[in-house]
Amino acid sequence: ANKYGTKGKRYIHYDAHLQMMAAAQPFISGAISKTINMPNDATLVDIATAYDKSWKLMLKAVALYRDGSKLSQPLNSTSGLDELAQADTEEDEVNEQVTPQQVSDAVAAQAVRSALPNKRRGFVQKAYVGGHKVYLRTGEYPDGKLGEIFIDMYKEGTAYRSLLSMFAISISKGLQYGIPLEDYVDTYTYTRFEPAGSVQGHSNVKMSTSILDYVFRVLGYEYLGRNDLVHVKPEVKEVEGKTATQASLPMEIAKTTSNSHAMKQTVSFGMEAKDEARQQGFTGDQCGACGSMKMKRNGTCILCLDCGETTGCS
Repeated sequence: ANKYGTKGKRYIHYDAHLQMMAAAQPFISGAISKTINMPNDATLVDIATAYDKSWKLMLKAVALYRDGSKLSQPLNSTSGLDELAQADTEEDEVNEQVTPQQVSDAVAAQAVRSALPNKRRGFVQKAYVGGHKVYLRTGEYPDGKLGEIFIDMYKEGTAYRSLLSMFAISISKGLQYGIPLEDYVDTYTYTRFEPAGSVQGHSNVKMSTSILDYVFRVLGYEYLGRNDLVHVKPEVKEVEGKTATQASLPMEIAKTTSNSHAMKQTVSFGMEAKDEARQQGFTGDQCGACGSMKMKRNGTCILCLDCGETTGCS
């Protein structure tokens, strides 16, 4: 249906396909399994003409295919060498249009790696995700900015542990070359694959949809202050003046005052969380499984977007 390569001139016209089928059709009871190939420049008129001619030739069925009409196809009229030659030609044309100053600016704009000091601070977080033990270790720059992570799991296959380790290395290199942590957090939170489920060992993250979801919830919370990614919000610190006043009271009165203040603080926090959730389009209810406030109405039920818990019918 196409001229062969870049120098070919001859090709089989689609009309020849129809004529060959018409010659064989009288001797066959069923339809012929043959596709009529048409070139890329075939028009709607060509297609209509082909169908009309197949009817006049009394063919039982005709399938048409225009070259290049699908993103991928088993056969192509040009070879890989032809495509490479065309690509080289286009690249040469582009290079001719680029000035030396533009090349210099592009080289200067290349990312530069900011190496971490040999002695660095960070934290190690041990937790269980869906019953699987996970260790998350971080390394920080002197200003407290995250520069590297390590992820390790025990009682897992060598391949799985190695993939997690290599993934952590790639994230670390990206951070050191200037990729914002916010981009990683937005990309990998809410990813869903096993192991997943309840989280034990972290005071704020109680549910995750995958190991990566857990890791970047923790990183977003610890380094970006993303309280929207945790299920247990951090407690509000008391004002120093009130603390000093309570310390000067007798033990029993101070204890009673502290308990009363904590109760009021909890109620106030609960109402604020519900109001905030409603403002964001959620129902204001709290998930009984993971404590999340991200509850959405799903038909006649309510669905938790963090852990997937429902009220029974979704």
